[in-house]
Amino acid sequence: MNLIYLCPQFPPNYVPFCNCLKELGVNVLGIGDGTPESLTPEVQNSLTAYYMVDDLHNYESLLKACGHFTHQYGKIDRLESHNEYWLATDAKLRQDFNIKGLKPADMLFIRRKSGMKEVFRKAGIKVAPGKVIHTLSEAKEVIKEVGYPVVAKPDDGVGALDTFKIHDEEELLSFVENKPKHDYIMEGFVKGTIFSFDGLTNRDGKIIFCTAHTYSQGIMEVVNNADHLYYYSLKSIPRELEELGRKAVSAFEIQERFFHIEFFKTGSTDYVALEVNMRPPGGYTTDMFNYANDIDVYALWAEVINGRTTPLEYERKYHCCYVSRKNRFNYVYSHQAIMERYGSSILEVQSVPGVFSAALGDIGYIFRTEHEQDIIEITSFIQKL
Repeated sequence: MNLIYLCPQFPPNYVPFCNCLKELGVNVLGIGDGTPESLTPEVQNSLTAYYMVDDLHNYESLLKACGHFTHQYGKIDRLESHNEYWLATDAKLRQDFNIKGLKPADMLFIRRKSGMKEVFRKAGIKVAPGKVIHTLSEAKEVIKEVGYPVVAKPDDGVGALDTFKIHDEEELLSFVENKPKHDYIMEGFVKGTIFSFDGLTNRDGKIIFCTAHTYSQGIMEVVNNADHLYYYSLKSIPRELEELGRKAVSAFEIQERFFHIEFFKTGSTDYVALEVNMRPPGGYTTDMFNYANDIDVYALWAEVINGRTTPLEYERKYHCCYVSRKNRFNYVYSHQAIMERYGSSILEVQSVPGVFSAALGDIGYIFRTEHEQDIIEITSFIQKL
């Protein structure tokens, strides 16, 4: 099997995806914009071959790279990056080289939030009311229906970039006057706690691993307020959340891919779908999968790509938490104090790359505990101002 992996050196914690594939005998063919010498030994050892392009945004260069690998190794069987930023590029390359997987037509409901909303609706999953707006009058129609506040976000966007919460007419006029030129979707603001349903499907679209997380606040608030956050995995998935999550996986026909589906919990058993992401959850969440369940999800994905269809046998033994700190805050407890008190529970301390720091903080602590109340205690200690 030949698999092209786009940008195999970033993020660094995704390198095991390539390494596990290579261990199964897959030809892992990397394309990136770093020189071969700049790749770490771990990245170099995980690849069968590597092709450097001057700019990953130059599609002609990517075509040339894929053509080179086709000439050298034969038909390309899979192409992946696991990165939402490159999702559309991945799809176009798959179409041009007739590779199994998501194609450009799929982006209409995978990248576009308006498209996602329609799939959720058809599946009978509740969503926030709203629509794509182009003019002030269209925005006012949405607000007349749902009231303030509203959320405006790029219909085709990544994460919380260029997302706005609008509270009144003054902010509305400012948004319409200054907004970026791309299409925006405007929705009623949903008040609730964010939960995610996460996992991996096999080539038949059957879930072979799943889990769930809950978040201290939304990424939009974290980014717009330059705040810190925490989120953690659940040992037991609420029944209603899992039912909706499985229904969404089926509706979106997610095959041989990770999924990260976000919901607002608005009542004791009520959930409103926010969006679906057909990629691993961001940040260090794949590591958290492993820590919470004592598994190797990198190896599991490689096995799925190599033909595995059987579900993984596992137990959700721990709650695993990611808690961030921002350099702009004055925290009560030093890193040394944190490690002295909770070092036995802490698994990783990460210095977050700048491109992710707005959402994930400047420093991230990953820890696990058997009891949920310990999550709150440790998080409160780490983030105490």
